[in-house]
Amino acid sequence: MQDGKPGSPYSSCMVNTPNISNGGFNMERTVDNLKTLIRAGRGKIPAETVILNGTLVNVMTSELYLADVAIYGDTIVAIGDVKDYMGPETEVIDATGSYLCPGLIDGHIHSECSKLSITSFAKAVVPCGTTSIVSGLDEYISVSGLEGLKEIFEEIKAAPLKVFWGAPFKTPYTIPKSTVAFNFDPSVHAEVQKWDECFGVWEVVREFIQEEDEDTLGAVVEAYKNRLPVFGCAPMARGNDLNGYLCAGVRLDHESYTHEEVVEKMRKGMHMVIRESSVTHFLEENIRAITEVNPAMARRVSFCTDDVTATDVINKGHVDNVVRLAIKAGVNPMTAIQMGTINSAEAYRIDHLVGSISPGRLADILLIDDPEKFNVKAVISNGKLVAKDKKLTFELKAPERSSVLSGVLKCKNTTKEDFEYKVDIKNGEAKILSMDVKGPFVRKRRDVVLKVEDSVVLPDIEQDVAMVSVLERFGRNGNKALAFCSGWNLKKGAMASTAAPDDNNLIVMGVNAEDMSIAANYLIENGGGQVVVANGEIIEFLPLPVGGIVSDLEPEEIAYRETLLTKAARDLGCMLPDPLMYMFFLPITAIPDYAITDVGPIDYLSLTTFDPIIELIEK
Repeated sequence: MQDGKPGSPYSSCMVNTPNISNGGFNMERTVDNLKTLIRAGRGKIPAETVILNGTLVNVMTSELYLADVAIYGDTIVAIGDVKDYMGPETEVIDATGSYLCPGLIDGHIHSECSKLSITSFAKAVVPCGTTSIVSGLDEYISVSGLEGLKEIFEEIKAAPLKVFWGAPFKTPYTIPKSTVAFNFDPSVHAEVQKWDECFGVWEVVREFIQEEDEDTLGAVVEAYKNRLPVFGCAPMARGNDLNGYLCAGVRLDHESYTHEEVVEKMRKGMHMVIRESSVTHFLEENIRAITEVNPAMARRVSFCTDDVTATDVINKGHVDNVVRLAIKAGVNPMTAIQMGTINSAEAYRIDHLVGSISPGRLADILLIDDPEKFNVKAVISNGKLVAKDKKLTFELKAPERSSVLSGVLKCKNTTKEDFEYKVDIKNGEAKILSMDVKGPFVRKRRDVVLKVEDSVVLPDIEQDVAMVSVLERFGRNGNKALAFCSGWNLKKGAMASTAAPDDNNLIVMGVNAEDMSIAANYLIENGGGQVVVANGEIIEFLPLPVGGIVSDLEPEEIAYRETLLTKAARDLGCMLPDPLMYMFFLPITAIPDYAITDVGPIDYLSLTTFDPIIELIEK
């Protein structure tokens, strides 16, 4: 046994690569392993690891006090004085000068939107202190079905990151239904809700409850049978619509645009998950429900990042950044840490496993410098030291990928004519409806008059009107949709992506039909990714070979490629915070007021497709 140096956040004996080759954690409980844990908890079996001399952040009692921690296997077996738990083989972590905090939980995230595979995502967020996420892994399902999902579950087992999976309420999430590789319906729920990996029903969008969609209601009925919580998605739900939504049994929500909305939802019994993503910065507004209305609400508020870029994680952190932002906004540090840990665990009914440093919970423990500063120095996940000084302590490799998760696009190459909006008049003008971006998740109507030449409605860089198209890429129907959009201020070229939730079809935007075709074809020929094209040339390309949506590249490499893509989009004229992310959110129909999928441009208010041509004037 070798103690670490005073003030060191880990002992020298723990610097070696931890043995987590089997990965994950053991949820199975048998009589025999329960006996072992009970004996370890009573000190009858020596702890495998002890953490000494740290100050415990007890999120259960809101206390800070000196306490040691004993760990057996992946489980915390004692806190307080642990000298009775030490044996000759017990490894020691000296936490002198550090605070011991539970591992952080991201309560709602589409990790796929980071373009990082699960392996790469773990490399990025675990050193930041995130040891658990709640996710539907729905983007993987949309491109590879249950077969691909099972491969992702195997990948998760090798990572120091727990994924508490919620079965998507249905796929696709779109109204009208767009095209994906696999459709999640009640018959699928009848099977998967019984899987060990399933902890609830994921992201039940309000409109599907409001429209009494029978597939959605069927998924909720299965959840009632299986006593599983139902996770919500109800932006701007208020009044009677909120009441009806709650009557379906939805437990929590991660989308509120104002603090008044947060207050109403909480007063009506919901757990609230405050979102602070790379493009939607809701914490500053939402946290006012606590700092200005009622501090007692904090105990049922937790955090999520929903959609983050590798660049943001590298530069800012992950849930640790959200904790710091809450403290900066005036939240007490203990309260902010509870929001990032136990509150989330309780909201998702996983607090028997994670969320606190307590006997019987999984040993996910952070060594931080100070609760007010909240800088993570070292990370223990499943009882093993897995990260220190913002780096993993061992080599984590992605698995070999099967053909199920290949990025093969099953659509034909395009021509420039595919991206020309043709009408029945030869020359003249067209009054059109352009989807005008007012933020990543708000698109408003903008009526614009465009020229018609040779029966083609022309995009107009002076009026900031570009073309946008979605191509079905799973070989199911060959759908192609075409519409107009504004807000990107493109002056030339095109950009395209096969990472495009919720259905991950190929989306391409541009002001030049030839460049749009080149961009689309390049992704088709290269198995998916993101690309920027100008004047007939490929300017930047990020390959996304895993399902056409993520990559096994290192997080730093993805962040660098993101920077290059953004710069290339800037050179086209776009000054939005994240041009490609703003673009690939366009197929999400649960966002007011407009969207586009492979079935056509969508009017959110009527939940139907619409014709973007309002009037034609021949000249």
